[in-house]
Amino acid sequence: MHPAGQAASAAGTPRQRKWPSKRRIPVSQPGMADPHQLFDDTSSAQSRGYGAQRAPSGLGYPAASTSPPTAFLADPVSNMAMAYGSSLAAQGKELVDKNIDRFIPVTKLKYYFAVDTMYVGKKLGLLFFPYLHQDWEVRYQQDTPVAPRFDINAPDLYIPAMAFITYVLVAGLALGTQDRFSPDLLGLQASSALAWLTLEVLAILLSLYLVTVNTDLTTIDLVAFLGYKYVGMIGGVLVGLLFGKTGYYVVLGWCCMSIFVFMVSWGLKARSGRCV
Repeated sequence: MHPAGQAASAAGTPRQRKWPSKRRIPVSQPGMADPHQLFDDTSSAQSRGYGAQRAPSGLGYPAASTSPPTAFLADPVSNMAMAYGSSLAAQGKELVDKNIDRFIPVTKLKYYFAVDTMYVGKKLGLLFFPYLHQDWEVRYQQDTPVAPRFDINAPDLYIPAMAFITYVLVAGLALGTQDRFSPDLLGLQASSALAWLTLEVLAILLSLYLVTVNTDLTTIDLVAFLGYKYVGMIGGVLVGLLFGKTGYYVVLGWCCMSIFVFMVSWGLKARSGRCV
């Protein structure tokens, strides 16, 4: 067949075109799960749940609700519980203060630390040169000794405490100049000094008990007087660092005699267990 005839026949015959078939896809109803989905979608349910919990209001905002802490505080029973707890806390604090004061006399310790700069200077001079001091009487006011800052003869704990700490530091300095410093040796020095002080206090208390001497000297007074010796020990170590062993022994001997005169002179004024 001639190609022209074929083209004519093709032009005369209508061409069949294939159009895609239109299928109506069913719209999934709310709440129906997709069969191809592996897990259930719960976001819409949560959003519907949250929306259901929102209370309607005039402006479209959720209605304000009373917070639990406010409701708790507004309860009279809770107020009574809080008041009862406060009273228990106050009673516990008072009980602790009484027990602390029983074992650690805080009020008495305040008296021994009532010092000032003038008192410290005069007391240090008295410890080094007690030979020039004449009046060793301790002043009293209504059967109570006055504060140390008003009486140079009154015992205090400020100078002994500071002297003890300074002595440990000076001893560490002396060890450092001899290339023997170490934290262990410094701790051993502090422990030995504290142990000797404790033994001295116990020995004096035992002696007073054995000879049945009536005295108003307390243990704190003994610690104060025995702690004054650290002042002379500091002087001896410092002079020893500057002038060697000769200076050390000279100053140490002087300080030993001074503290001896100081203790004896003050002790001679103690009559009937009280300084007059």
